[in-house]
Amino acid sequence: MKYNKLVTPVVKWVGGKRQLLPEIRKFIPSRITTYYEPFIGGGAVLFDIQPKKAVINDVNCELVNLYEVIKDYPDELIEDLKKHKNEEDYFYQLRELDRVEENYSKLSNIEKASRIHYLNKTCYNGLFRVNRAGQFNSPFGRYKDPNIVNEITIRAVSKYLNEANIKFLCCDFEESLKGIKKGAFVYFDPPYDPVSDSSSFTGYAKGGFNRSEQIRLKQLCDNLNSKGIKFLLSNSSTEFIMDLYRDYNIEIIQAKRAINSKADERGEVDEVLVRNYE
Repeated sequence: MKYNKLVTPVVKWVGGKRQLLPEIRKFIPSRITTYYEPFIGGGAVLFDIQPKKAVINDVNCELVNLYEVIKDYPDELIEDLKKHKNEEDYFYQLRELDRVEENYSKLSNIEKASRIHYLNKTCYNGLFRVNRAGQFNSPFGRYKDPNIVNEITIRAVSKYLNEANIKFLCCDFEESLKGIKKGAFVYFDPPYDPVSDSSSFTGYAKGGFNRSEQIRLKQLCDNLNSKGIKFLLSNSSTEFIMDLYRDYNIEIIQAKRAINSKADERGEVDEVLVRNYE
């Protein structure tokens, strides 16, 4: 399987890892039997290292459906994307579809994937955000010429997903690692522990991700460590996270983040990479 530099994230994602890939790449083990990513999001790390065998998961089933459709029906998805309009009224009309179950259930998986891809490309800041009911609620972005069809990337990603052995899951992060064996490698990119009240963003799926979830994730890391399974984890550099993972190797890295509601608090922030190996 040949490495393809055109394989890059299809969707914009809060906390996406594209800018941090040079840092993350340093810590990816050279030999991996199966790559696991329980919080796939935009998939920047997966698409950067392009493992031959992987298990990818996200609790956001619409996102997982998009990846499955890209793999199995790239032509049909591209054709459906061409019908969308970069207009505010049209955006809100399409966004409202999941408010009424009978309307949303009439959509095919291809139409659902096309809808979420379109909303992601045209919404404000590319913010994939849902409310407590699990409904997409980011506002219209007013971009002049968003890349709605994204044909080159969709075709490249589809080719990779077909050439590699990729298993798609939509379940709890702990569930996604059932049956994991030594030799596998896990990259965790969970919703981050908020650095301040205004920066809290856990709305990529209904239910959110609070500190009790962060603790449950750390316990899962301890379990992997006891089995000799390597993991790498990204998070914010808060006192809570630094203390939680104090028994592991922690690297502090800088990231540019732009989702703070206060413009003057956007910019470079400290993040951590936690790992259980040298």
